[in-house]
Amino acid sequence: MQAISITNTTPVRMTDRADNRMDEFDDLVELLLDHGYDKSEDTHDLAVYIAKASMGDNHLWQDMGLSSRTALSELMNAWFPTLAAKNTGDMKWKKFFYKQLCERADIFICKAPTCGVCTDYDKCFGPEDAVS
Repeated sequence: MQAISITNTTPVRMTDRADNRMDEFDDLVELLLDHGYDKSEDTHDLAVYIAKASMGDNHLWQDMGLSSRTALSELMNAWFPTLAAKNTGDMKWKKFFYKQLCERADIFICKAPTCGVCTDYDKCFGPEDAVS
């Protein structure tokens, strides 16, 4: 697997967030690793990096220091292909991750039975206009 280039400095430090998010962090790392390209240390390190960046307040690609959402999607397809393949509607990555975590725990919190009829559709699938 090719090395990745992250231009941002270290993403949000876990100490910047409340301790009650550690379970969420651990669950996200586990989700990513369950869908990793391989079981290498690089894949593990990237999963931890993505989980840390997911704790940030911006779009995930921004918190990771990537140039665009497209770059993040390419990274996800290369390193976590089976998880990326589940994002068939091109949902924003953080929302997609948390939807996956909720489904794993049999928690269904969406307002509508399908995304297409949900009043929050644009919040999950809308454009990410911000630039890095």
